[in-house]
Amino acid sequence: MTNRIAVAVETPQHTGVGVLDYLADQAWPPGTLLRVPLGRREVPGIVWHRGGDTELADDALRPAGPALEALPPLGEAWRRLVEFAAAYYQRGVGELALAVLPPELRKLDDVQLARRVAKLAKLAPPPAAEPPPRPEPSAEQQAALAALAEGTAPALLHGVTGSGKTEVYLRAAEQALDAGRQVLVLVPEINLTPQLEARFAARFPGRRLVSLHSALTPAQRLKNWLQAHLGTADLVLGTRLAVFASLPRLGLVVVDEEHDPSFKQQEGARYSARDLAVWRAHDAGVPVLLGSATPSLETWQRVQEGRYRRLALDARIGGGAMPRVRVFDMSRLPRQRGVDAPPLAPPVLEALKQRLERGEQSLLLLNRRGYAPVLHCGECGWKSGCPHCSAWRVFHKGDRTLRCHHCGFTERVPRACPDCGNQDIAPIGRGTEKLAEQLAELLPEARVARIDADSTRGAGALEQQLGAVHAGEVDVLVGTQMVAKGHDFRRITLVVAVNPDSALFASDFRAPERLFALLMQAAGRAGRDAEQAARSEMWIQTWNPQHALFDALKRHDYAAFAASQLDERRSAGLPPFSHLALLRAEAKSAEVATAFLDEAATLAEGVETIGLYPAVPPAVSRVADVERVQMLVESTSRPALQRFLAGWLPQLHALRPHHKGLIRWAVDVDPLAI
Repeated sequence: MTNRIAVAVETPQHTGVGVLDYLADQAWPPGTLLRVPLGRREVPGIVWHRGGDTELADDALRPAGPALEALPPLGEAWRRLVEFAAAYYQRGVGELALAVLPPELRKLDDVQLARRVAKLAKLAPPPAAEPPPRPEPSAEQQAALAALAEGTAPALLHGVTGSGKTEVYLRAAEQALDAGRQVLVLVPEINLTPQLEARFAARFPGRRLVSLHSALTPAQRLKNWLQAHLGTADLVLGTRLAVFASLPRLGLVVVDEEHDPSFKQQEGARYSARDLAVWRAHDAGVPVLLGSATPSLETWQRVQEGRYRRLALDARIGGGAMPRVRVFDMSRLPRQRGVDAPPLAPPVLEALKQRLERGEQSLLLLNRRGYAPVLHCGECGWKSGCPHCSAWRVFHKGDRTLRCHHCGFTERVPRACPDCGNQDIAPIGRGTEKLAEQLAELLPEARVARIDADSTRGAGALEQQLGAVHAGEVDVLVGTQMVAKGHDFRRITLVVAVNPDSALFASDFRAPERLFALLMQAAGRAGRDAEQAARSEMWIQTWNPQHALFDALKRHDYAAFAASQLDERRSAGLPPFSHLALLRAEAKSAEVATAFLDEAATLAEGVETIGLYPAVPPAVSRVADVERVQMLVESTSRPALQRFLAGWLPQLHALRPHHKGLIRWAVDVDPLAI
């Protein structure tokens, strides 16, 4: 047994290559999955390369266990992707590589896996059928496709909602499939996967299409992943984890709604699937298409610099206009002491009634679920705080509970104030549950539906409710951001943003960008039918009607909004003009977490290429009885930041044992939430 192999395994390392040397009875090729001893356990691993990394004598190395010979090795391009992601996001190669594979692979031996592979090989393709008639592409769509075919530089498909971005995706995919290649399509959220999957399945009836997302059962995920890895799947649609799908014939990468923050992983290796998709396409020499009506400012700046191409779709299909945006100043409403403000201003309510009379639909956007954000006692001032988090528990009227949306702690609503016994405790504020109830009272003849994370918990609930909207069985739809993007509601002619102001003055510098994207996406749900577009409109109820964000929104002018935001970012030295990393520490006491970060800062003293901000708690500093503190690292140079982190993190790993009570720490490169 003289074959030395370097095997990527899950180790507690925070950085570095993360491979260990073993002896094998065969010269297993790189990418082979096998089992190896690690301490007293036997764990899964991946042969990363032959020859080993250390100069240890053979008799000092342990023998590797059995390999999964039934599975073709993971390709070199896939290993390069994992190696890049692990280095950039400061994780161990083995940690990341094993985390992005289907968990079911860990449970199978070679015989069991061989049966699965053989079974997949016998699967008959979706029967070949005549594809449906394709819509005639618009001049803008044709120009975008022609430009896409001219090279492989990243392309931003910048199109207003309803401009036909999906048709461009479909035709670009067709070109790749006809060339014998595979297509990877990434979407930000699971609830957007089925409808896009249906569009692709209808267009390519003779092709095998699989999905990869967290809503699949472990067996489904393994089956779909195997089809992608074996090359029998032609199209792979999925959420952020699908960026790591093994695709031996990759020919095109599409990232739909590329601006969406859901593409950023928030646990473990905090990678950006969008950014990795761009890197992967570049490494493979294939086109990557980033689609959005409101691109991220990072992507927009790369377009301005000439690093990305902009493919413009400025007109809606059918010639329909974008809805007229109207702003109502909420300070004009008369205030009555002790009385809740009405949910809708008079002109907004009148606009709703007009839609009801015409048999049209309306969408009300309120990005806050539950009945009310907090319960309050007017006698002693008690509020429904969470005993385990620095946050309020939300009142849910449907099941009479107080629920923390951070740790999940739930209790029945008390009959009286827990502090003073006052029985007159009342909700403060408004969530989607309360808004739907108030609308039913204001418009008793209207069929009101609510779509949010609470109303769609049951299996198939979201599809059922969306089906009712599409079938015209709903007059007024109340929802959170879940309904603001990606849905093709043909009957909606009115969109109302009920209370968007909270994001205008948030501490996170990205809050205005996210709000503008959300509102512009929501506006795009109205007037998608060209015949109704002329009378479609969006109302925004705000206490800050003069804000520049609303002025740009009225004109549907993303370019003006982006220019003003980039000017602010440039003057403040914020991304994309600087590069950030966030070091987070968690402990039972804030003092322990802060002490760790303070010592980490001491280790970084004298490094001129980076700047460190003092350790501070985030907006919600305590979650599930764990205190959180964070420290921001910035640099004007991305390579300089990477070099610093690569040297700093091993020091932090060695520092941890000296801080008793520290639960965990992690670094987030290119953080989205600060």
